[in-house]
Amino acid sequence: MTKPEIIARIRESRVVAVLTLDAADDALPLADALLAGGIKVIELTLRTPAAEEGIRRIAAARPEMLIGAGTVLTDEQLGRAIDAGAAFAVSPGLNAAVSAAAEARGYSYFPGVMTPTDVEAALALGHRLLKFFPASIAGGIPMLKALDAPYGQAGVKFLPLGGINAENAKDYLALDCVAAIGGSWIAERGLIKAKRFDEIQRRAAACAAL
Repeated sequence: MTKPEIIARIRESRVVAVLTLDAADDALPLADALLAGGIKVIELTLRTPAAEEGIRRIAAARPEMLIGAGTVLTDEQLGRAIDAGAAFAVSPGLNAAVSAAAEARGYSYFPGVMTPTDVEAALALGHRLLKFFPASIAGGIPMLKALDAPYGQAGVKFLPLGGINAENAKDYLALDCVAAIGGSWIAERGLIKAKRFDEIQRRAAACAAL
Protein backbone atom coordinates (compact mmCIF):
# COMPACT_ATOMS: atom_id res chain seq x y z
CA MET A 1 0.00 0.00 0.00
CA THR A 2 1.40 3.40 -0.94
CA LYS A 3 1.83 6.26 1.50
CA PRO A 4 -0.96 8.33 -0.12
CA GLU A 5 -3.28 5.32 0.16
CA ILE A 6 -2.41 4.85 3.83
CA ILE A 7 -2.94 8.55 4.55
CA ALA A 8 -6.30 8.38 2.76
CA ARG A 9 -7.32 5.40 4.93
CA ILE A 10 -6.29 7.25 8.10
CA ARG A 11 -8.18 10.40 7.08
CA GLU A 12 -11.23 8.35 6.19
CA SER A 13 -11.15 6.53 9.52
CA ARG A 14 -10.68 9.76 11.53
CA VAL A 15 -9.73 7.64 14.56
CA VAL A 16 -6.62 5.56 15.20
CA ALA A 17 -6.84 3.29 18.23
CA VAL A 18 -3.47 3.23 20.02
CA LEU A 19 -2.82 -0.09 21.73
CA THR A 20 -0.38 -1.71 24.14
CA LEU A 21 -0.56 -5.49 23.99
CA ASP A 22 0.74 -7.75 26.77
CA ALA A 23 -0.36 -11.10 25.30
CA ALA A 24 -0.29 -12.02 21.63
CA ASP A 25 -3.35 -14.24 22.13
CA ASP A 26 -5.38 -11.09 22.75
CA ALA A 27 -4.48 -9.61 19.35
CA LEU A 28 -7.27 -11.10 17.24
CA PRO A 29 -10.10 -10.73 19.79
CA LEU A 30 -8.97 -7.12 20.24
CA ALA A 31 -8.94 -6.46 16.50
CA ASP A 32 -12.37 -8.06 16.16
CA ALA A 33 -13.83 -5.89 18.92
CA LEU A 34 -12.46 -2.73 17.33
CA LEU A 35 -13.66 -3.70 13.86
CA ALA A 36 -17.11 -4.51 15.20
CA GLY A 37 -17.18 -1.07 16.79
CA GLY A 38 -16.20 0.64 13.54
CA ILE A 39 -12.49 1.30 14.14
CA LYS A 40 -10.40 0.17 11.17
CA VAL A 41 -6.99 1.73 11.85
CA ILE A 42 -4.74 0.90 14.80
CA GLU A 43 -1.28 1.75 16.08
CA LEU A 44 0.20 -1.10 18.11
CA THR A 45 3.08 0.21 20.17
CA LEU A 46 6.38 -1.66 20.27
CA ARG A 47 6.56 -1.41 24.05
CA THR A 48 6.01 -5.05 25.00
CA PRO A 49 7.45 -8.42 23.95
CA ALA A 50 4.03 -9.39 22.53
CA ALA A 51 3.81 -6.41 20.15
CA GLU A 52 5.50 -7.86 17.08
CA GLU A 53 3.62 -11.15 17.24
CA GLY A 54 0.40 -9.22 17.75
CA ILE A 55 1.09 -7.17 14.62
CA ARG A 56 1.95 -10.35 12.73
CA ARG A 57 -1.29 -12.09 13.69
CA ILE A 58 -3.56 -9.15 12.92
CA ALA A 59 -1.83 -8.37 9.63
CA ALA A 60 -2.18 -11.99 8.50
CA ALA A 61 -5.71 -12.72 9.70
CA ARG A 62 -7.50 -9.36 9.55
CA PRO A 63 -6.47 -7.63 6.31
CA GLU A 64 -9.39 -5.20 6.65
CA MET A 65 -7.59 -3.65 9.64
CA LEU A 66 -4.89 -1.12 8.75
CA ILE A 67 -2.19 -1.70 11.33
CA GLY A 68 0.77 0.50 12.15
CA ALA A 69 3.65 0.06 14.57
CA GLY A 70 4.06 2.75 17.20
CA THR A 71 6.97 3.92 19.35
CA VAL A 72 9.42 3.12 16.56
CA LEU A 73 12.66 4.68 17.78
CA THR A 74 15.40 2.98 15.75
CA ASP A 75 16.15 1.62 12.28
CA GLU A 76 16.28 -1.85 13.82
CA GLN A 77 12.77 -1.47 15.25
CA LEU A 78 11.58 -0.20 11.88
CA GLY A 79 12.87 -3.35 10.22
CA ARG A 80 11.11 -5.53 12.79
CA ALA A 81 7.85 -3.65 12.27
CA ILE A 82 8.09 -4.15 8.51
CA ASP A 83 8.90 -7.84 8.91
CA ALA A 84 5.91 -8.28 11.22
CA GLY A 85 3.57 -6.86 8.59
CA ALA A 86 2.87 -3.34 9.85
CA ALA A 87 1.68 -1.08 7.03
CA PHE A 88 3.23 2.04 8.55
CA ALA A 89 5.35 3.23 11.45
CA VAL A 90 4.93 6.10 13.90
CA SER A 91 7.37 7.59 16.39
CA PRO A 92 6.82 10.00 19.29
CA GLY A 93 9.40 12.42 17.88
CA LEU A 94 11.19 13.19 14.65
CA ASN A 95 14.02 10.73 14.04
CA ALA A 96 16.00 11.60 10.91
CA ALA A 97 17.71 8.19 10.82
CA VAL A 98 14.41 6.32 10.96
CA SER A 99 12.96 8.68 8.37
CA ALA A 100 15.89 8.00 6.02
CA ALA A 101 15.62 4.23 6.55
CA ALA A 102 11.90 4.30 5.80
CA GLU A 103 12.50 6.40 2.68
CA ALA A 104 15.14 3.96 1.46
CA ARG A 105 12.68 1.10 1.90
CA GLY A 106 9.79 2.99 0.32
CA TYR A 107 7.95 2.59 3.61
CA SER A 108 5.40 4.90 5.24
CA TYR A 109 6.70 6.65 8.37
CA PHE A 110 4.93 9.38 10.32
CA PRO A 111 7.10 11.27 12.81
CA GLY A 112 6.02 13.08 15.94
CA VAL A 113 6.28 16.84 16.40
CA MET A 114 5.57 19.34 19.16
CA THR A 115 7.03 22.69 18.07
CA PRO A 116 7.33 24.82 14.92
CA THR A 117 10.98 23.77 14.68
CA ASP A 118 9.89 20.12 14.68
CA VAL A 119 7.32 20.79 11.96
CA GLU A 120 9.88 22.54 9.74
CA ALA A 121 12.38 19.71 10.22
CA ALA A 122 9.68 17.20 9.24
CA LEU A 123 8.72 19.28 6.20
CA ALA A 124 12.36 19.35 5.11
CA LEU A 125 12.33 15.54 5.14
CA GLY A 126 9.16 15.42 3.04
CA HIS A 127 6.61 14.60 5.74
CA ARG A 128 3.13 16.14 5.66
CA LEU A 129 1.14 13.96 8.08
CA LEU A 130 2.61 14.48 11.53
CA LYS A 131 1.83 13.01 14.91
CA PHE A 132 1.29 15.84 17.42
CA PHE A 133 2.50 14.47 20.74
CA PRO A 134 1.89 14.80 23.63
CA ALA A 135 -1.14 16.77 22.50
CA SER A 136 -2.64 18.03 25.75
CA ILE A 137 0.69 18.91 27.37
CA ALA A 138 1.98 20.54 24.17
CA GLY A 139 -0.90 23.02 24.03
CA GLY A 140 -3.79 20.96 22.69
CA ILE A 141 -6.30 22.60 20.38
CA PRO A 142 -4.92 26.17 20.70
CA MET A 143 -1.45 24.93 19.74
CA LEU A 144 -2.79 23.01 16.75
CA LYS A 145 -4.58 26.13 15.55
CA ALA A 146 -1.38 28.13 15.97
CA LEU A 147 0.65 25.58 14.00
CA ASP A 148 -1.98 25.37 11.28
CA ALA A 149 -1.74 29.11 10.59
CA PRO A 150 1.76 28.99 9.02
CA TYR A 151 1.97 25.32 8.03
CA GLY A 152 -1.51 24.53 6.74
CA GLN A 153 -0.60 26.18 3.43
CA ALA A 154 2.23 23.64 3.12
CA GLY A 155 -0.26 20.79 3.34
CA VAL A 156 0.56 19.76 6.89
CA LYS A 157 -2.05 17.71 8.71
CA PHE A 158 -1.83 16.41 12.26
CA LEU A 159 -2.58 13.21 14.12
CA PRO A 160 -2.84 14.40 17.75
CA LEU A 161 -2.30 11.88 20.54
CA GLY A 162 -1.93 12.24 24.27
CA GLY A 163 -4.65 13.45 26.60
CA ILE A 164 -7.43 12.90 24.06
CA ASN A 165 -10.49 11.18 25.49
CA ALA A 166 -14.20 10.61 24.95
CA GLU A 167 -14.99 14.10 26.27
CA ASN A 168 -12.70 16.15 24.04
CA ALA A 169 -12.31 13.94 20.95
CA LYS A 170 -15.06 15.77 19.06
CA ASP A 171 -13.36 19.13 19.63
CA TYR A 172 -10.11 17.85 18.11
CA LEU A 173 -11.93 16.27 15.17
CA ALA A 174 -13.60 19.62 14.41
CA LEU A 175 -10.22 21.13 13.45
CA ASP A 176 -9.49 21.25 9.71
CA CYS A 177 -5.82 20.57 10.38
CA VAL A 178 -6.55 17.26 12.14
CA ALA A 179 -6.51 14.28 9.79
CA ALA A 180 -7.46 11.88 12.57
CA ILE A 181 -7.09 11.54 16.32
CA GLY A 182 -5.13 8.90 18.17
CA GLY A 183 -6.81 7.39 21.18
CA SER A 184 -5.54 5.00 23.85
CA TRP A 185 -8.73 5.31 25.91
CA ILE A 186 -10.69 3.22 23.39
CA ALA A 187 -8.81 0.06 24.34
CA GLU A 188 -6.90 0.82 27.52
CA ARG A 189 -4.18 -1.61 28.49
CA GLY A 190 -6.08 -2.74 31.57
CA LEU A 191 -9.20 -3.49 29.57
CA ILE A 192 -7.20 -5.62 27.13
CA LYS A 193 -5.49 -7.54 29.92
CA ALA A 194 -8.89 -8.16 31.55
CA LYS A 195 -10.25 -9.30 28.18
CA ARG A 196 -13.05 -6.73 28.35
CA PHE A 197 -13.57 -6.87 24.61
CA ASP A 198 -17.25 -6.04 25.01
CA GLU A 199 -16.36 -2.72 26.63
CA ILE A 200 -13.70 -2.07 24.00
CA GLN A 201 -16.28 -2.62 21.26
CA ARG A 202 -18.68 -0.24 23.04
CA ARG A 203 -16.02 2.46 23.29
CA ALA A 204 -15.00 1.96 19.68
CA ALA A 205 -18.59 2.34 18.53
CA ALA A 206 -19.05 5.48 20.62
CA CYS A 207 -15.89 6.99 19.17
CA ALA A 208 -16.70 5.99 15.59
CA ALA A 209 -20.11 7.63 15.99
CA LEU A 210 -18.42 11.01 16.46
